[in-house]
Amino acid sequence: MHLHRFEKIWLMLGAGGLALFILLLCVNAFAMGMAPPSNMEMIDPKKVAETPPFDKPGLKQIGDKEYDAYMTAFAFGFSPTKMEVPVGSTVNFHVTSPDVIHGFQIPGTNVNFMVMPGHINSATYNFDKPGEYLIICNEYCGAGHQVMATTIIVK
Repeated sequence: MHLHRFEKIWLMLGAGGLALFILLLCVNAFAMGMAPPSNMEMIDPKKVAETPPFDKPGLKQIGDKEYDAYMTAFAFGFSPTKMEVPVGSTVNFHVTSPDVIHGFQIPGTNVNFMVMPGHINSATYNFDKPGEYLIICNEYCGAGHQVMATTIIVK
């Protein structure tokens, strides 16, 4: 079969681009340690209520207007049920679940992730506007899913 010179060039460029893509994918996956977008912290899901800091969920101040929020998502609620922070606060959310997969979303922000049993998922958000922020479960988790919510009050 006879191929025109320009067809050969385009085929070589396409094959070279594909080979480069596969090479970069392998380098990223194996040499650079590609992993899911979390630090893969895990605890025993059967012992969430006994494992610090999830044994006493809530806000802990770690700096000037900076807080760590340790939360648990369970069927069909969040603990703690309400939190208050001052305007301009940065909150680092650390959330896990003892039972099933839940969602964690603060509408109107970029905070949105899945909460899997035993996995500690984290996100950070700076609350620079006062108001009441709703946290909802956006992953169907059972018959009472629609009532699963909590609030953050920013004063």
